[in-house]
Amino acid sequence: MSLLVFGLGYTVGAFVRRAPERTGPVIATRREAGPHGVLSPLGLSASQVAVTVTSRLPSPFRGRAGDGGRAAEDTVVPTGTPPIRSSASLGPPSPQGGRNIPGLTAQSVNAIGLRREVAPVSGVLLRAFPGEEERLSADIAAAEAILVSVPPDAEGRDPVLSRFAEDLRRASKLRWLGYLSTVGVYGDHGGAWIDEATEPAPVSRRSKARLAAERAWLALAREHGVPVHIFRLAGIYGPGRSAFDKLAAGTARRIVKPGQIFNRIHVEDIARILLASMERPRPGAVYNVADDEPSPPQDVIVEAARLSGLPLPPEVAFAEADLSPMAMSFWGESKRVSNRLVHDELGVELAYPSYREGLRALTPPRGSWPA
Repeated sequence: MSLLVFGLGYTVGAFVRRAPERTGPVIATRREAGPHGVLSPLGLSASQVAVTVTSRLPSPFRGRAGDGGRAAEDTVVPTGTPPIRSSASLGPPSPQGGRNIPGLTAQSVNAIGLRREVAPVSGVLLRAFPGEEERLSADIAAAEAILVSVPPDAEGRDPVLSRFAEDLRRASKLRWLGYLSTVGVYGDHGGAWIDEATEPAPVSRRSKARLAAERAWLALAREHGVPVHIFRLAGIYGPGRSAFDKLAAGTARRIVKPGQIFNRIHVEDIARILLASMERPRPGAVYNVADDEPSPPQDVIVEAARLSGLPLPPEVAFAEADLSPMAMSFWGESKRVSNRLVHDELGVELAYPSYREGLRALTPPRGSWPA
């Protein structure tokens, strides 16, 4: 199954690491395709990633027209590293075959985490969006599955739908399309349980824009038969984005607001749920992607400090927390999100059903964080 992903970020990176086992090669978009800042943060090895390098890339990865380069798609290799597919200006052939990216040094290679052996390009081909719309139109025509993780604009217009609606209507091979949204579309329910049948009532501007984008995608499904599936995500955590990292950075706050309840979801469980839906498509479906145990936010900080041995920050009353407007909108919503549909319909049992299992899996060795 050919897979196209719009928006290769933290969450989708976990999905892409798993997807090739079931889907084959993946095409994914970034705002600027290329190696800088892509491989290491996503945990993707160089042998998994082919990169479309364009003239929009920042130095030192941008080719220079005056150094004997040529503008053409080719395979380029920094000396001793895996090949990278490029449409940048290319330098002369390297002694090992392929071509060098002008200005790409050994230090740069190490900094972006490329493995230091020649390996075949496979797994993920990156494209720029915006920037490579014609190629992406062709990719949509060939895709059997598409995942959209690009945020809407302030009015709720989805950039992918705005640019590629006609291509999507004509995509005859498409069997599954997933759109990543947020449980924020439900708004505040005072800690009560909600499920997919609960009427959305978003409060924040961001959540209102997400709901508008959801409705536009579902309208495309109703009117043109595009196999759209909506996934409303709870608070995302995982490697590099957990209470451990906040404690180590000194940014964790143990804010206490009586009755406040949140759900979370481990990034690897998101990937498992998406793959399960691809295997059991139900166009028009909406799924809550959340853990089994909504919990007070301060409990997560307490558990992370206990497991890591890092200092526990003092309690701060919500009224005295001096939160930013964005944080205030987050804390202004309290609900218990049911994930029963994911269990019953998709047959998914979460690897991390609560924050406790998730934190245990992420626990660093004691003494490995600065105290």
